[in-house]
Amino acid sequence: MSKYVLTTSSTADLSHEYLEKIRVPYVCFHYELGGEQYPDDLWASMDPHTFYQRMLAGEESRTSQINMTEYMDFWRPFLEKGQDILHLTLSSGISGTINSARSAAEALRKEYPDREIYVVDSLAASSGYGLLIDRLAELRDQGLSLKDLYRYAEDHKLYVHHWFFSSDLTFYIRGGRVTKTAGFFGRMLNICPLLNVDYQGRLIPRDKVRTKKKVIREIVARMEAHARGGYDYSDKVFISYSDCLEDAQAVASLVESKFPKMKGKVQLFPIGSTIGAHTGPGTVALFFWGDLRSN
Repeated sequence: MSKYVLTTSSTADLSHEYLEKIRVPYVCFHYELGGEQYPDDLWASMDPHTFYQRMLAGEESRTSQINMTEYMDFWRPFLEKGQDILHLTLSSGISGTINSARSAAEALRKEYPDREIYVVDSLAASSGYGLLIDRLAELRDQGLSLKDLYRYAEDHKLYVHHWFFSSDLTFYIRGGRVTKTAGFFGRMLNICPLLNVDYQGRLIPRDKVRTKKKVIREIVARMEAHARGGYDYSDKVFISYSDCLEDAQAVASLVESKFPKMKGKVQLFPIGSTIGAHTGPGTVALFFWGDLRSN
């Protein structure tokens, strides 16, 4: 048995099967849809299409973060086995869940004084957060110590790039991320906003691109500008999407043609229900390793 365990939460937006394969246990966020409570359990309780159709039909969605008690209940079995813990949370620029995680870790250190618990603010979201987890799992398997893995996570998390676009502004308007006036003209002019996650882990609008065809080219152009090694990029690429598989596949195809040395094919994952409750359908997000995020 490993001396430590690498853990995360469902908002890393990898599949249950993928997280199981790389041996990373996860704890679930929660959401409410149409007055009913559900766990964000990587679509075990509800399929993505049904989720987004219910949102489009007018059912209100809300999300809730993992609380201190849930973190403690999640980690305690590992500590009981004599394992230390390295946990990555969703970006503090998006959620306050790291505060609950840190409080839980502090309480458990008193309960298990011989164990070590490290909590890392990923400053990342969705499968960008997942891309960092994937790298840490590889390094764990190569024998990196807990402290060295913690240092690697802190030193390298800002090299993961996140670029998003949406072809449906409905829920960006509803959530206040786009004003009603801007949304009206955006729909009329077929605007697809391009956003990224900045160095503080916040979602920032970067450009307004007319037509889906153009924004697909533009999101890949951002990878051309920032990818580690340029066109010789040799790491993994993840894409997450919300009920728009064809759009995600179009981005993946273009990435694979531009970066022939990348590690394997682009891997596609549905955006989970916590993040999807805010984006709605029509969002595609591209994640890759690049230069340091500095703005």
